[in-house]
Amino acid sequence: MPLTFDDLLTRAAALATPGRRAVLGIAGSPGAGKTTLAEHLVRSLNGTGEPWVAHVPMDGFHLADVELDRLGRRARKGAPDTFDAAGYAALLRRLREETDDVVYAPGFERVLEQPIAGAIPVEPTARLVVTEGNYLLLEAGSWARVRPCLDEVWFCEIDEDERVRRLVARHEEFGKGHEEAVAWVARTDQRNARLVAGTRDRADLVVPDTALPAPYDAGSGRSLN
Repeated sequence: MPLTFDDLLTRAAALATPGRRAVLGIAGSPGAGKTTLAEHLVRSLNGTGEPWVAHVPMDGFHLADVELDRLGRRARKGAPDTFDAAGYAALLRRLREETDDVVYAPGFERVLEQPIAGAIPVEPTARLVVTEGNYLLLEAGSWARVRPCLDEVWFCEIDEDERVRRLVARHEEFGKGHEEAVAWVARTDQRNARLVAGTRDRADLVVPDTALPAPYDAGSGRSLN
């Protein structure tokens, strides 16, 4: 039987066992649908009752542009060394261990393309945290600290041409011209995508595009990641 979104809901809910907080990671190349899947999971699992599932994206750990300029990495924004990987791993440990008080996580503002400190409160009532990002399964440097903090990691996989099309559309949505968007994808995103694709076999579950929700919600203006 093909994997369905309902199957994913059941599997995610089963991670939350009494007496502990679980953390589910969703990995995949840029444009593969990680954010879309995470948001749909959180919305569906929370339903209309008291929220018990939180969403904490990895993107809040982008280094600010001023620091990327200082390091000379601005043109490679989105590469593994343009994130605070150690800080992300430390937050994941806090989310698992500090369950009596609110834990604040940074967010990422797409329009500004900048991280925003303290933007996401994770309440003590959260029994499952869904986190998503490109490099959850990377074993280089401080990224190796991430996987041990996660109960499971799922890997989103979609058709390559469709993934690239969505990436270009996303860059255009947030201000790049078409040619600039195409060039950025070819120069930066695709290099990162090849690196992420090499981590696929370390995932607990590969999620095909047939099990993924719709990639774009026109009403909310949110695009996939």
